Amino acid sequence: MHTEGIEERTYEDGALQWFIRLECRGCGLKVGVDLPAGQMNNLIDRIMWTDDALHRLERMPSYLGPLFRQEVEQDVRARGERVVTYDVLIRPRTGEPIQWEPEAERRLDNVPAPVRSMAKIELERTAAERGAVRITVALMEEVKARYFGMGAQKG
Repeated sequence: MHTEGIEERTYEDGALQWFIRLECRGCGLKVGVDLPAGQMNNLIDRIMWTDDALHRLERMPSYLGPLFRQEVEQDVRARGERVVTYDVLIRPRTGEPIQWEPEAERRLDNVPAPVRSMAKIELERTAAERGAVRITVALMEEVKARYFGMGAQKG
């Protein structure tokens, strides 16, 4: 059986599950297995990206996506993992999940919808690159200044 894809599902009780899609290359039989996240029982034969993580990767600028993919997969291999989830994408080098300050989340809501997801990814990538575990308003201002020359001027 060959792993075709992985979907992340969160149930009402908050449990995170992976739905793993498999296909027999010989006969074409397709099956799906629903497992608790992280319990792949040797069903995943290589590094795989969940549909959500892959969707976010595909929305990155074309010059950045391949570099980011390589870095993420290198980190996953070093940790002995096989699945790249959205949480893995934003995992800083410390291994802790990135949190957002409430004010930073409110400001992100003001970013125009067409660029909001790219802004979120860039903010989380910048925090992860620095080993930070929180997105702050100060970080948002810094990234805004770097990319758009629109940072708050403080005197």
